[in-house]
Amino acid sequence: MKRSKEQKPCTGEKSNKTGWILGLSVGVLAAEIFYLATGWPFFHFITYAGKKRKDKDRENTKTSENPNRNKWLLLRHTQINHPRNGYEEEYNASKAWCEAKEMEDWYIRSRDGLRLHASYLPAENPKRIVLLSHGYRGTRFGSIAHIAKLLYGEHCSLLFIDQRCCGESEGSYITFGAKEKQDVRAWIEKLHSRNPEGLPIYLYGQSMGATTVLLAAGYKLPEEVRGVIADCGFHSMKQQLRDIASGWFHLHRIGLLLIRVDLFCRIFGHFGMRQTDTTRALAKNKLPVLFFHGERDTYVWPENSRRNYELCQSPKELVLVPRARHLCSSYVAPKLYMRKVREFFRRYD
Repeated sequence: MKRSKEQKPCTGEKSNKTGWILGLSVGVLAAEIFYLATGWPFFHFITYAGKKRKDKDRENTKTSENPNRNKWLLLRHTQINHPRNGYEEEYNASKAWCEAKEMEDWYIRSRDGLRLHASYLPAENPKRIVLLSHGYRGTRFGSIAHIAKLLYGEHCSLLFIDQRCCGESEGSYITFGAKEKQDVRAWIEKLHSRNPEGLPIYLYGQSMGATTVLLAAGYKLPEEVRGVIADCGFHSMKQQLRDIASGWFHLHRIGLLLIRVDLFCRIFGHFGMRQTDTTRALAKNKLPVLFFHGERDTYVWPENSRRNYELCQSPKELVLVPRARHLCSSYVAPKLYMRKVREFFRRYD
């Protein structure tokens, strides 16, 4: 009788293959759990602003820039880059000036149903209106107050907007410009309806507020809108998080983590990080743009404004201020800053 040529597979080899597949699956699952576990607190930390507290409670605390209430500001780089570092007296004086002014309270509804607040300060013999868009977790009378006081002296009526989740505006998630750009567009429509004289309108933003007005410039806006001034804006949320991870924490490879962060942005914040990228908006924008950035900014790196400047296809100018950190250009070089702003107004009014 002939022996069969068929041979049964080696049980050991089959077991090793199964074990390898099982080990790989466990490793992939463990990695996914790790990235989700780290991605969620990171997303929550940078975007979640929480529910608004009662007015009585808010009166008993300082503004949202109080480091005891906002742990984000306990980070060394945010403290170094804040205008209070070196310019506290001027910072507090301009903030007090804003708080002492009698202003009109304006309200609108965002596209997703949030009640948004702004304060309107009409100028005597106004020549133009400037919408002021503050930065990340700021308030309408925070860092932007210094330039507001200077602009008011140039016969500018001012609209101080509280971004969603900030000040007296509702909201739970900061979206790094993705939804804030729609809010700015709504405020522009409000200004348009309250501007029978047809005064020129300018959009001024700082930090995330600068990115927001650059994104808003990609929309079709009323013809009264004549230009954009962007101080220390970033290029995108994704790039900003990469820069912070690299520059502050020496984490140079966080691509997989950002994928999970983007997932949480979509699920809970209802926006994608791609919506915060200025590339498409600046390609569509026809408005002239004046860029400012401090050369020593380690919060939003100057490369962001250089990149935005390169992407911008409309008339543009980039002013880099030596020795200035984040949002400190108007403190370090006030004469240069306001000379550039006046020239911008004269050119496009």
